Amino acid sequence: MRVPMRGEGVVLSSGGHGPTTKWEEHVSKAKSFEISKKVVWEAYQRVKANQGAAGVDSESLEEFEGDLKNNLYKIWNRMSSGTYFPPPVRSVAIPKKDGGERRLGIPTVGDRIAQAVARMYLEPKVEPQFHPDSYGYRPGKSAHQALARARKRCWRYDWVIDLDIRGFFDNLDHELVLRAVRKYTDCRWILLYIERWLKAPVQVEEGTLVKRDQGTPQGGVISPLLANIFLHLAFDTWMAHEHPEVPFERYADDVVAHCQTEEQAKQVLSRIDERLRRCKLEVHPGKTKIVYCRDEDRAGRNPEEKFDFLGYTFRPRRSKNRWGKCFINFSPAVSNEAAKKMRQTMRSWRIHLRSDKAIDDLARMWNPVLRGWIQYYGRFYPSALYAVFRHFNGLLVRWAMRKYKRLRGHRRRAEYWLGGIARREPRLFAHWYLLGLRPSAG
Repeated sequence: MRVPMRGEGVVLSSGGHGPTTKWEEHVSKAKSFEISKKVVWEAYQRVKANQGAAGVDSESLEEFEGDLKNNLYKIWNRMSSGTYFPPPVRSVAIPKKDGGERRLGIPTVGDRIAQAVARMYLEPKVEPQFHPDSYGYRPGKSAHQALARARKRCWRYDWVIDLDIRGFFDNLDHELVLRAVRKYTDCRWILLYIERWLKAPVQVEEGTLVKRDQGTPQGGVISPLLANIFLHLAFDTWMAHEHPEVPFERYADDVVAHCQTEEQAKQVLSRIDERLRRCKLEVHPGKTKIVYCRDEDRAGRNPEEKFDFLGYTFRPRRSKNRWGKCFINFSPAVSNEAAKKMRQTMRSWRIHLRSDKAIDDLARMWNPVLRGWIQYYGRFYPSALYAVFRHFNGLLVRWAMRKYKRLRGHRRRAEYWLGGIARREPRLFAHWYLLGLRPSAG
């Protein structure tokens, strides 16, 4: 049900983004910019659905909702009058697998809503223009679609450019971003607020405010759309014009391009490097590589025969055809890094200390996470997940040995007990029925 904002008696229609009442039309004429209250409400609903941490003001979504009508009215009023200034973005360090760290920028709840308002106006203008092989943060597009297309093209093309752009979100040039956005809209308030969001300072852990003259924070609602607009012009359309013979998949700043020969791959990569430098970006020399897609029909070997893309590792794998004959196929499966993180998360649950819980309780607690992992990482070559979920079965065995006196010190007996439950209730745990990976009943 819609919660009305300040201005009693205002009823918004179910469709359209423009003013829908005489009251709102009258107010809009007195404002600098025409922004619909309905869009502000819908933006709040989107932010609420995504949840998220508190920003620099430490205000949670629940606290924001404590005075929802007035808080939404303030956002609408300030955005409509041109007086909305985004608060600083809270910076949080996230460890990276190479030992470094990635900085996430967390806006306040109110600022996330304001960004969502701008995105809802801007996205319909730019979305129809985007390249069909751009998959990240787009309605109707998914990581699985990008992976499926990459897999098919790896079967057709012998070589891959695994492209990494060094610190993409941190190094975006503000003027170039605004120039790119201006190609799709001349709406003054959208351009005004995007510039303010780009320049909003960052608050680091010590509380210090740091000015920002480049980059857009990962974690902002508007940032993925700005990234897609920028790379559509800087990369997608340029590739389509300069190298139409080289197909690619792009998910935000993660790019895979396909070439017929190693020489072609080297030449195209050199041109991409030049292009990105002109756009004030840089190819990461340590993470970008040219990969040979070796399979049953491709002779020869190469030092680089695998690459990671969206949590999957593409490499030569043993497969079976429809007649049961084994062959080598270049295909994706869950990456070692993703599998390692899943096992670490499982251990962090400390299941063996949950002896106060019944096994049904454990299933209810962890099945949503297990199911999500399987649905994402089990789409291609699901048998690669077996080792991960055998580890989870082992944690359940350890829990059973701690909970039941008759099983203490008897691992085989605990495995037999758990296997008996799996045989009677194969749908109890998500991995038991989605992967068919049940513990042995002896």
